[in-house]
Amino acid sequence: MKFRIKSTEIEVNLPDAAALLAEVGQRFEAGTGFALATINLDHLVKLRSSEVFADAYAAQDLVVADGNPIVWLGRLAGRDLSLVPGSDMVLPLARLAAEKGVKVGLVGSTEQSLARAGDEMQRLVPGLEVAAKIAPPMGFDPQGPGAEQVFAGLEAAGVGLVFLALGAPKQEILAARGREQLAGIGFASIGAGLDFLSGAQKRAPKWVRAIAMEWAWRMLSAPGRLVPRYARCFAILPGHMWRSLKMRSTR
Repeated sequence: MKFRIKSTEIEVNLPDAAALLAEVGQRFEAGTGFALATINLDHLVKLRSSEVFADAYAAQDLVVADGNPIVWLGRLAGRDLSLVPGSDMVLPLARLAAEKGVKVGLVGSTEQSLARAGDEMQRLVPGLEVAAKIAPPMGFDPQGPGAEQVFAGLEAAGVGLVFLALGAPKQEILAARGREQLAGIGFASIGAGLDFLSGAQKRAPKWVRAIAMEWAWRMLSAPGRLVPRYARCFAILPGHMWRSLKMRSTR
């Protein structure tokens, strides 16, 4: 499934969680790094207005569908995609890292949240080594000198997998930059995944997610911030639906 944003083409190149874990496992064994992004409608909105974000997304090695609208658009285009939210992949990726003897680093959120998330991950994943926990200061610029300090800390800790919880577009921009500078490290952008583990944020109940209404649950929890965001997301849907149908007709 491909999305063209102006001159940038972005492809969802892994159809489901099993394919993602298989690919990451191979990269762990080969000592090859990667940048993983989980695309959703909000990202597609942001990509239209930020050339820096678009360039960072184009540099991602692995892209999965995070959001039912992306899955549905894929199916309209004739691609069988499954939902792979970044927050759902934290523990599976951590288990894979533990199996392969890969150290993990956490970047983003707050020091308190990272400490709790790290403890919870090690409790749930026996043998996992969380070797670095870095909470950048407010106003952190992934293109600025502060990023070099983050990279230095990760390299010194010997990590092979980093969970980035900075939110879009910061986490994807940092992942693209890290992928270029630290070729042996995998960078996974997972949004609020660490805050869910630490309890700093509450996720929608499983039954809400099962009926594809997590977006509504989130919107009701913060309407002032999220109603305008979702309005922008819905506004771009018709155009992407039309392009998906055109892709299907040419397959």
